[in-house]
Amino acid sequence: MKVPANNLLRHYNEHQDEYEAKALEILRSGNYVLGNEVETFENNFAKYIGTNYCVGLGNGLDALWLSFRILGVGPGDEVIVQGNTYIASVMGITINGATPVFVEPDEFYSIDADKIEEKITAKTKAVLVVHLYGECCEMDKIVALTKKHSLYLVEDCAQSHGATFKGQTTGSFGDIGCFSFYPSKNLGGFGDGGAITTNSEELNKAFRMYRFYGSEKRYYNKVVGTNSRLDELQAGLLNVKLNYLEALNEDRRRVCNSYLEHIKNPVIQLPKRRKDSETVWHQFVITTPYRDEFKAYLEEKGIGSIIHYPIPPHLSEAYAYLKIGTGSLPITEKLANEVLSLPLFYGMTKAEMDTVIQAINAFVPKTLEK
Repeated sequence: MKVPANNLLRHYNEHQDEYEAKALEILRSGNYVLGNEVETFENNFAKYIGTNYCVGLGNGLDALWLSFRILGVGPGDEVIVQGNTYIASVMGITINGATPVFVEPDEFYSIDADKIEEKITAKTKAVLVVHLYGECCEMDKIVALTKKHSLYLVEDCAQSHGATFKGQTTGSFGDIGCFSFYPSKNLGGFGDGGAITTNSEELNKAFRMYRFYGSEKRYYNKVVGTNSRLDELQAGLLNVKLNYLEALNEDRRRVCNSYLEHIKNPVIQLPKRRKDSETVWHQFVITTPYRDEFKAYLEEKGIGSIIHYPIPPHLSEAYAYLKIGTGSLPITEKLANEVLSLPLFYGMTKAEMDTVIQAINAFVPKTLEK
């Protein structure tokens, strides 16, 4: 049996009529930009996250770089961020001319909350937390720290739609929560899309102005803004999917709980779960020092997997100018060489899960073969 790393069609096929009816409704409306669907989604998503406001944007990267632009973070400023994140997190900082200051992750792949304060300098303007793989960062410590030092707190929630820490949903802790609705996300659309969440009326107004060429009123431009608007079509389809988000997340827990219970291989380290945190399992990420051999082995068995991520941002060609060499972030660099995401998608059958589990349990690295 072949098992892909992901399958976006299981959920769509289950609710095909509802999605297609909504798409047809929007197409026939003649209203395609910043209409009722976007407004409805913004209201629904803000309510779901537990914030006063949500602003729909073109994609998750726009949510990040616009956040720092609007907060006034720019050249000469530093933003603290974890080293083991997708490069978009860092680009949100550097697009504005600010400097990322990297912190190593904890055992849950999140920024180590106990290592942030030592990185704070007179130039530090904000902390960007990344709720990587659907697991929450240690938000009580981080919120207290940013308040203590009067720093902005921005959350990258691209992988944590619906995740909670001590009962509070990610995207509601900081000044701004940044979301992506890329198709593979837990709340994924059918193309690009993004949003921010905030409790600040001032920030809400600023995002609405910046996303529309810097104008509050058409043709009257207050600032040099951008064009970043969540499409009506994507908003409408996300309105449908938001109704199923809890069920989608619960189904991922079903799969991951099975992995946690049944994968028994001493060379495979399973992910850990943080106390007081409810993960939404955007990815099920294992680590092994035999990662490349293991990935090739799974491919031979017809089992898909993905490396999230093979090159940490500080070692990418894009950030060579930072002059942060190999060995500067040993935990981050070790993870980049060892992480692998197993198949995880809505509607995985028992046979598919058993295929993955049995293959993993049978894996023996060539150097350990007798």
